[in-house]
Amino acid sequence: MSVDAGTDERLYADLRPLLFSIAYGITASVGEAEDLVQEAFLRLHRARSDGERVAAPKAWLSTVVTRLAINHVRSARARRETYVGTWLPEPLVANPGPDAAERVETAESLSLALLVVLQSLTPVERAVFLLREVFGCGYDEVAAVVGKSEDNCRQIAARARRHVAERRPRFDASRRRRDELAARFFEAAGGATEGLIDLLARDVVIYGDGGGKTRTFLRPVRGRERVASVLAELRTWLGMLGASDMYRAEVNGQPGAVYVAGDGRPVAVLALDVVDGQIAALRAVTNPDKLTHVPPARS
Repeated sequence: MSVDAGTDERLYADLRPLLFSIAYGITASVGEAEDLVQEAFLRLHRARSDGERVAAPKAWLSTVVTRLAINHVRSARARRETYVGTWLPEPLVANPGPDAAERVETAESLSLALLVVLQSLTPVERAVFLLREVFGCGYDEVAAVVGKSEDNCRQIAARARRHVAERRPRFDASRRRRDELAARFFEAAGGATEGLIDLLARDVVIYGDGGGKTRTFLRPVRGRERVASVLAELRTWLGMLGASDMYRAEVNGQPGAVYVAGDGRPVAVLALDVVDGQIAALRAVTNPDKLTHVPPARS
């Protein structure tokens, strides 16, 4: 059976955002998600070249990429157990340059906060929740993808939904309000503590993920005064990482910033969770292995 290259290119362009979103939601890794999507399309190409008739490529590819992601997470579990310090997902940064968020169907539905919560689910629970709650698949579709009965998938989804609801943070609905607060924060960050304190929620928490490869705090820092003290030293800390400039960006659909070295290399990504007009959480990723995909500084 011949394979129409033009058709495959259109299929890739049409389905890649969805497939990337599924793989990223399960693995919480941009690089791994990209690899899994590529592998799924390679398998489709091989199947067609071998004469297999794939009547519904979207369902076929969604099934393949989901199962690949589930298997990948299972094999990576041991590595996660030996991770140094706080673990955070690889950030998905949008702007500048090619919009990375276009690779995700619903970027705000895959916030860093949600991805952290999803890590406490089993790989199958994670897949069922994402397919049903984020991507709106019917239970018949979910069952076909994960290889379980519809009734079982309903039970899994209900259990996962309760788990996520108990831990998932809510964000301010107004993008304008979030952006205004973020602008005030980044103007004040690294300055006097008094300029920051009113922007922070009383129970604010800051997480740092250096993976044991960069200097950061190994445990979350909690409370308005303690977080404000950490942020007052932000410029010094970023300077130790080699940061010489920054640009504002959306990080997994939330306001944030990328800090870069003199050569444009990203050295830190900071994301903010804004709730009720205050910053409820900050997540700083400085592990260089998690920043290789982040756009460099603006030219």
